[in-house]
Amino acid sequence: MAAGLKLTCTECGAVNRVPADKLDAGPKCGTCGGRLAAGKVAEIDFATLQKCIKGDDLPLLVDFWAAWCGPCRMMAPQFAQAAQAMAPRVRFAKVDTQSNPDATVRYDIRGIPLLILFHKGREVARLTGARPAADIQAFVRQHVGETA
Repeated sequence: MAAGLKLTCTECGAVNRVPADKLDAGPKCGTCGGRLAAGKVAEIDFATLQKCIKGDDLPLLVDFWAAWCGPCRMMAPQFAQAAQAMAPRVRFAKVDTQSNPDATVRYDIRGIPLLILFHKGREVARLTGARPAADIQAFVRQHVGETA
């Protein structure tokens, strides 16, 4: 039997167990049917972020941003491109700092855009400023290895 990976659904917050060898098959949430590792950027709130950090077995790269931030809006397509390229081995999410001030305080965010990479329940690394997709992918690989 294949090893199972725990993944939190970014749509409903349910924790799912997915066989590692089935990750490429596009697993769906057993509760709501949402895609668990589809290569899309999930827009999540602070509570969902906390669940994903604590429970997920895959690396999670989070873009902390705000709608009024020009560089954040400029980087969004690059972030989405990196998410698609690195799926399903890395999940990507966005947290709006204006709507989720608890995240700003908890992660000591002093400027945006800010990317924070989480893996195995902890913060692994940070990358500040708007970046092209290639830089985002290189950043993730540098910190979680070539399996990403």
